[in-house]
Amino acid sequence: MLKNNHKENIKSAVILCGGKGTRLGTLSKKLPKSLVLVKNKPIIWYIIKMLKRNGFNHFILPIGYKGKLITKFIKKSKDLNNYNIQIVNTGVESSISNRILKIKNLIKSNNFLLLNGDAIFDFNIKKIFENHNKSKNCFITFLGTYATLPYGTIEVKMGNVAKFRRNLIYDTVISKNTRKGSINFIYSGIAIIRRNILQKKFISFKNFELSFYPNIIKKYKCKFESISGFWHSIDSVKDLSQLNNSFLKVKLNQVKKKLF
Repeated sequence: MLKNNHKENIKSAVILCGGKGTRLGTLSKKLPKSLVLVKNKPIIWYIIKMLKRNGFNHFILPIGYKGKLITKFIKKSKDLNNYNIQIVNTGVESSISNRILKIKNLIKSNNFLLLNGDAIFDFNIKKIFENHNKSKNCFITFLGTYATLPYGTIEVKMGNVAKFRRNLIYDTVISKNTRKGSINFIYSGIAIIRRNILQKKFISFKNFELSFYPNIIKKYKCKFESISGFWHSIDSVKDLSQLNNSFLKVKLNQVKKKLF
């Protein structure tokens, strides 16, 4: 039986930043997606600074496409100098499964945060992480935010995740059953995972989310937490331009002020 020892001070976060980000058009020809600038700061800066603010103290960056630029930025960034950041070149063409398996032995905490390096957020992830650590039998906590369109689904029954499905064209949506019906949530690409379930037998090298998550959900207890706060994924030029609208612009300014 897999045990969960949550008496630890190290909190590891794995930030996936090896992809090409082709939907960002010409921007991704010069930069990896995580280095795209938002108000003169790259996305990865916002992520690391916000996670540090939430108590994370060990960061692993599996890099690939134009990864040298990420390494250069981290080394030259004065306000990240004292952060415990490990950068691992996992190859340009590596799948997410390969990237994760290559860095899994570097993860120091029994539970760790796994997230995509393409979203800016501001919510109490520290509390969600602490709740996950306190749970003796929860192996993955998925984080999601409210959505209006049913793309793919994670079925949530009595607070536990029952199934994980993904539409290959669209983002994942979590479907939560309530007395009034079903509420849809987009899977944010953020999950808290127990380190010792990162085993090859659960993971397909072709698609991490379509193999690992369903396999673990079938075998172990997994939970879902709704994001209460700001979260904005930057997957396309349209997503980037949306940050200039009045509401998101105000939220972004608030986030940036917190991080300086």
